[in-house]
Amino acid sequence: MKEFTYTIKDALGIHARPAGNLVKLIKSFSGTAVTIEKEGKPAVSGSALMKLMGLGVKCGDTVKFKIDGGDEAAAAAALEEFMNANL
Repeated sequence: MKEFTYTIKDALGIHARPAGNLVKLIKSFSGTAVTIEKEGKPAVSGSALMKLMGLGVKCGDTVKFKIDGGDEAAAAAALEEFMNANL
């Protein structure tokens, strides 16, 4: 299992467009499970757009990614790159 945390820098937080792209990226790693959690809220599946949006992640919030499965190393690297480039 791989894990990393990321502090949101985008002024709008995790909003519709990047959330949709994030879910699309996560779904591209079909054999790998990704969960995302925000402090004080239970972890949600990274492939569930509405649950991800339900976390209400704002600018300055820190989220934790947990990646588990056959492609976890590649998925973790891709997710970190995506977060740095988009959020």
